[in-house]
Amino acid sequence: MPQAVTRGAVVHGPRGRLVRVEVDVSDGLPAIGVIGLPDTTVNESRQRVRCAVTSSGQKWPNRRITISLTPAEVRKNGAGLDLPIAIGVLAAGGGIPGERLDGTVFTGELGLDGALHSASGALPGALAAREAGMNRLVAPRDAGPELARLSGITIHLADRLDQVLHWLVDPEHPGLDSPRPEPLTASGPPGPDLIDVRGHVYGRYALEVAAAGGHHLALIGEPGVGKTMLAERLPGLLGDLGDEGALEVASLYSLAGSPRADAEYSRPPRQSPHHSASAAAVLGAVHGSRVSPGAVTLAHRGVLILDEAPEFSRDALEGLRQSLESGSVRVDRSSWSGRLPARFQLVLTANPCPCGQRVGSGAACSCSPAEVRRYASRLSGPLMDRIDLRLQVSRPADAELIGAGPGESTESVRARVETALERSRHRFAGLPWSTNAAIPAGELRRSWWPDEGGRGLLEDLERRSVNLRGPDRVLRVAWTLADLVGRGRPGRDEVAAAAGLRGATAGVF
Repeated sequence: MPQAVTRGAVVHGPRGRLVRVEVDVSDGLPAIGVIGLPDTTVNESRQRVRCAVTSSGQKWPNRRITISLTPAEVRKNGAGLDLPIAIGVLAAGGGIPGERLDGTVFTGELGLDGALHSASGALPGALAAREAGMNRLVAPRDAGPELARLSGITIHLADRLDQVLHWLVDPEHPGLDSPRPEPLTASGPPGPDLIDVRGHVYGRYALEVAAAGGHHLALIGEPGVGKTMLAERLPGLLGDLGDEGALEVASLYSLAGSPRADAEYSRPPRQSPHHSASAAAVLGAVHGSRVSPGAVTLAHRGVLILDEAPEFSRDALEGLRQSLESGSVRVDRSSWSGRLPARFQLVLTANPCPCGQRVGSGAACSCSPAEVRRYASRLSGPLMDRIDLRLQVSRPADAELIGAGPGESTESVRARVETALERSRHRFAGLPWSTNAAIPAGELRRSWWPDEGGRGLLEDLERRSVNLRGPDRVLRVAWTLADLVGRGRPGRDEVAAAAGLRGATAGVF
């Protein structure tokens, strides 16, 4: 009874999962059966694989073929199992030496003519192969760009099934191509530059503090004053991702079916969904057995910008609260339940009222008190309480707009941010966090108090505050302010400035 074993990979939740493909070819009426919880796409591989094999000049076994996919309790989805199934069938028929399959994972969708095409989730599958100790991965050539920066496993690329078969059958075959990563450019942070922002000294400073400490930021102000312009410049102030961080982000984008380009590979991601986006689009969803990451997951290790935040659905906004606290989002559906990574910096922009003119005396505002209260309530107290920096943005003075020269560039501000981040990383060396915003409340109170003057002011704020979370967030921001000026511990000035940055929008939201 001829049998063969190959290995492929599928996406299960946010991660890849190695699949053992066992093929049995036995006597009986010609038929092909697939067992092991295959979805419709995997079941349809029977027709694709048979046509691809015959189009590649190989003889299809005209016998009873049973294909078992293990682990059997994991739902198998996607067309990436086409290639390992084809290799397994031919190996069971005696056309491929079994020892050539050891330590090798195959992935790719087959066309009816034998062409290999990339399936979504190629990078998570490759990561699963590396973690399982596999030596080689054979993948379609069009998956090369997203696999090029993966180390620890040898990647082989092919255009067609027959190329893979020749490589397996002939030990003297010159081999398949390997991906060659494009060099990462060091031309500075992409995106809009702070040098284009006129005025907004306080807003620029809030961006610098947010970037240096990993803090969330809310910008409230009338239409057209520059809230969105400021928000879009925060990602440029963040440092590059490390190798593992960049690989993690690239894996999430591969899961979503939109691999990252080389130009943005090492940069923190930026997501800015439209306010009409559904809660599923923002938080993530499950379609059948396939997980679709939402904007919060695609912004992992980067920035999530919610422009006109009160216009988002309440479910989408309130769903952010879990991610802001835990750095992940829980998705529970009947076909899959689990957590997706979602540690991002949130930037909210909002008008003070529906018409946007409730500034100063509010004489120009046409909204009724009930409309203003209803609009403000869309950003709930528990959500806004998790925002460290809350800034009221107003129109710059005429002198700032007309007579003043250009402000500092993103590059110069980013240099100060990097220095402050290096101080915090050095301070937190050996601890599970690296930014001030991530210090757990218990550790903050035990080990990270300000000096005597700052402590007295903080205790006074705590006595006058109904919310016990507020003083903790003030203290975290105070540590960031101390890092920016090179102080070893925050003092009274840093605590006072942090309280001002947090309470600037009091009475508006």
